[in-house]
Amino acid sequence: MSLGPKQVGWGTAGIAAVVLLAIALRPTPVPVDVIAVARGPLQVTIDEEGRTRVRDRYIVVAPAAGRVARITFEEGASVARGAVVARLHAAPLDPRGRAEAVARVQGASDAQRAAAAAVAAARAAADQARREYARAESLFARNLLAPQQWEQAALAETTSARQLEAADFRAQAAAHDVEVARAALAAPGGAALLLVSPLRARVLRIPERSERVVTAGTTLLELGDPTRLEIVSDLLSEDAVKVKPGDRVLVENWGGDHALEAHVRLIEPSGFTKVSALGVEEQRVNMIADLDETPPQLGDGYRVETRVVLWEGASVPKIPASALFQDGSHWYVFVAQDGRARRQAVQIGHRNAFEAEVAGGLAPGALVIRHPTDKLADGMRVAARPR
Repeated sequence: MSLGPKQVGWGTAGIAAVVLLAIALRPTPVPVDVIAVARGPLQVTIDEEGRTRVRDRYIVVAPAAGRVARITFEEGASVARGAVVARLHAAPLDPRGRAEAVARVQGASDAQRAAAAAVAAARAAADQARREYARAESLFARNLLAPQQWEQAALAETTSARQLEAADFRAQAAAHDVEVARAALAAPGGAALLLVSPLRARVLRIPERSERVVTAGTTLLELGDPTRLEIVSDLLSEDAVKVKPGDRVLVENWGGDHALEAHVRLIEPSGFTKVSALGVEEQRVNMIADLDETPPQLGDGYRVETRVVLWEGASVPKIPASALFQDGSHWYVFVAQDGRARRQAVQIGHRNAFEAEVAGGLAPGALVIRHPTDKLADGMRVAARPR
């Protein structure tokens, strides 16, 4: 039986209505942010706050009980080596005070011998590092040594030279302490002891400048060279075990327009307990790093932020860490493909808080969804937001 024109028209209209209804009821594409898998630099770092500290600090203390005259220096003033920085009128020594003064001389002498031994060890290490650097430089010039090994040898030579300088400073300070302790023991009661600076330095801190009576061992001034700074940063103990001397450190947010370069010199062998801002007890370990350059704006005790570089690559296929989600022990992403979200397993290499290295599962140029939500499902229609 054939259909008339009117019936055909009604049939067509019905089909069109069904199609329009299906289109109207079809879910609207979910707007998403996408980014392509691309190569770029990637760093794995440990980020913590730190502070600057004068590397070689000398504390002028009262070698005996007595009355100290008013200190006329201002904080930040420069003092020459041998300049008088404080005057102390020593009190007469009773038997107990004399015994304590003798003990201070003995202790200062022991410290001087230890400092001399440390200088000898540091000099031997510096000589060895210098010879190894000379060999490395010769091999590098003949293309027989990798650039990284040459850089490590150069860094070791620089570090050992700085350690020798620090050991020399401590030896000079120890010798000065012996002289001061002997002078305090030999001085008659009421005699004026002239306390001098053992080095050319600047006044870092004066706890109290007024004339007053002090006991033996009271700190009078702190001296140091503010151009010789180091960085102190306390790391979580589980992070500190990943760091080794020589690792690169980026010093940021110190007030300048660029990051400063530094290198780890020491991870202290003993940790300590510190309560976090959230009230949680944490085991922390101090990391000491030497600045490669010291800007004149920086001083002692300034706040900085440190990033210890554990690993870095110049050209790594990577995606934002926010694109990843975990299901069991496996990592996944959603890939935007042909207007649909496709769940895709991915293998991850190195990663930091913001980016992750793609070790497998994603081709270069694939579009991953940056911030997948719990409502996103495999096969769901998506539309990329304009950038």
